[in-house]
Order: sequence, then structure tokens, then C-alpha cells
Amino acid sequence: MEKDLIVTLNAGSSSLRCAVFERGQIGPEARLRLSLRGLPGTMVWKREDTRTGETEDARLDPPEASDKAQKTALAEMTDRLLTEINPARIAAVSHRVVHGGRDFTTPVQVDAEVMKRLAALSPMAPSHQPHNLAAIRDLAGRFPDIPQIACFDTAFHKDLPHEDRVFALPKDMADDGILRYGFHGLSYDHVASALCEMAPEIAQGRVVIAHLGHGASMCALHGGRSVATTMGMTALDGLPMGRRCGALDPGIVLYLIEQRGMAPADVREMLYESSGLAGLSGISGEMIELLDSDAPAARAAVAFFTYRCRREIGSLAAALGGLDGLVFTGGVGENAPGIREGICAELGWLGIGIDQQANAHGSSRISPDAGTVGVYLIPTDEEQVLARGAEEGLRECDCATG
Repeated sequence: MEKDLIVTLNAGSSSLRCAVFERGQIGPEARLRLSLRGLPGTMVWKREDTRTGETEDARLDPPEASDKAQKTALAEMTDRLLTEINPARIAAVSHRVVHGGRDFTTPVQVDAEVMKRLAALSPMAPSHQPHNLAAIRDLAGRFPDIPQIACFDTAFHKDLPHEDRVFALPKDMADDGILRYGFHGLSYDHVASALCEMAPEIAQGRVVIAHLGHGASMCALHGGRSVATTMGMTALDGLPMGRRCGALDPGIVLYLIEQRGMAPADVREMLYESSGLAGLSGISGEMIELLDSDAPAARAAVAFFTYRCRREIGSLAAALGGLDGLVFTGGVGENAPGIREGICAELGWLGIGIDQQANAHGSSRISPDAGTVGVYLIPTDEEQVLARGAEEGLRECDCATG
């Protein structure tokens, strides 16, 4: 039987997405898309079949223990996938892996040695890397003859200039890999390619992409290449997120450990799971719930988020020496016109304006035609990038064995 399908698996901190692509026909219309959102609570199931136009939405009961959520979701996803396709047709499964460190900058077929090296990076992405690797182990165990390809969020930023790559720490720490890596690279890759088709003259200039979701970051691109980004060695840095703190005075961490007597593990849990919008508001880490709330704490958390976004855009514009384009993407960036307006409203000094009607309708371009900076809305599609990465990984395997 011909192996004509590529399966992508994107295991995030709060969601799990899967898609099926026909080999040689990788584009926006994947054959099948499956997703589970809302982890670790009640999971929202969505199925989209582009061949038939069929869709399915359902709510699934949460697992008894939240630490079982990802495992339960993965089993649910795999079981449903196998009702849709014959595994004998799968040429490869392509996985999003958040952290590739210094060594992994292109898609790679996963073996025991690769898994060992990727697991060693888990302390730098504790909310993501273990989930990414668990999905690889599970699929490899079920289908040992199907290549498992890892594609890395950090790879997009592999050529960051020295000034944005290093921290002001002793040089030997940089030599040991304590560097800025950046994340959300699969999303930036897709959005940069889409912008090239939508507005090629803008894409070749100075652009900031704002990936705003449960996790959030921004990237400055010049000529389509990453030159600065808000996240650092870990996914804690930069913007405040659903439950992650964003940029933080490192002295606070020392204070909590040395003066408050907090254990490092407790500090880590607080910074990754109990901070961000959830910590600020005391209500929720989900932007849609905060926008629907009349509570002053919810409004304050939203205001803080938009303020930090404006501040980071200004910083990235300085790194670029000006700005030609601003692109919103990600779950919040794509679906919250009020957040987009709140960010752009006070950036007129940078040449940013917004067409309120276009923004409210979710148009591709949401800035006035006469604006000096083009502001765009581009839905991200990490699965397309994963599918292309699988083809690249398979070619590399063929070259190595040929």
C-alpha cells in the first residue's frame, strides 16, 4: 500500500492538534484536522474534514486527575485518528517539539539518542517538552515502523544576531548554551510565508509578528528572518501569558528562595502555572473569560497585557530601526478584535493606525490603506509547517541511507 499521508501532531500546554496531509499536496486545505482544547479541564473536541465539509464539535469530560489530561487527550486523539485513516498509509508523523537547543535546527527523524538529547532540554521548557516527547514515545510505541519526525520551534530563530542571542552573564555560560533561543517558530514560519503572498513588499521589510494566545510572544523580522524575539532561553520571558509570568526581575526569584524560603520547585510552579493573566486577575488565564468579565481585576489584567504588548512592539521596532508591518496571529491575536484595537490605539507615534470596521470583521488588513504601517491579521497554521518539515526530514533520512 502506498504511503501517501503525512500526519502532524502538535502537543501544546493546553491543547492537542492533529492534521492529515496528502503527500505532494501540502497546503492550507489539510485532508483532516482534529483538535482538543481546554486541557487540563473539560476538553473541547473539533473535527474538520475538508473532503466532505463535515465538522463535529463536542465537549468531553475532564480526566479524574489533571496530570492525566495530556495522556488521556493523546489516547483520544490517536483512537479517533485511526477511525479515519489506515496507518499503513502513513509515511511519517511530524511532531512539534518546542526546544531544540543549539544542536537541532532542522527537522530530524527521532531515535533513542535524539530522544535522550531532547529530554535533557526539558528543564528549559517544562510546560511543553515533556508533552511533546510523550506524544513521540506513544506514537513510536504504537507504530514502530513509521518514522517520527521532530520539528523545532526554536529553529526559526537559529540565526539571531549576537546582541539578541546572548545575556549579560559570564561568557562561559553562553559557551554552555545559556542563550536566547526564542519560540513559536513554527507559527512565525507560516505567518512570514503567508505575508510574502499577501504583501510581498511589506514582508521583505521590517515586520513584527505578534503571536498572542495562551502562550504569547513577538518576533521582529527583517527580510523574513528573525532578528529579535521576546522569549529567551525558556518560554517564561517576554509578554505575560495565560499562566506564565513573562518578563520578571530575576532578583524576585532570588528573594522568594532566599527570603521567603520557597523551594525552587514551588517557584517554578508559580511562574509557569499560577502567574500571568490568571495570577493577575485571580479569575482566569483565558483571555475570552477576562473580556467577558465585568470584574475590575479582569479589566486590569487585560490592560496590563495590552500595555506590555505595546511596550514590546516599541522595543522590537527599535531593534529593526523602524516598522513597515505588524501582524497579529494566534488564538487571541486572531479572535479578539478588542485586544488588537487596545494594542494599536496608542501606537500612532509609530505610524500604526487601525480601521475599526476592518478590525471588527477580522479582515486580512486591518489598518487604513493610507497608514504608514500595514497591520494584518493572518491565522497561523503550524500544521502546514510540520507537514513540510516531515517531507524535509524524510529526504534527509533518504540521503543518509542512500
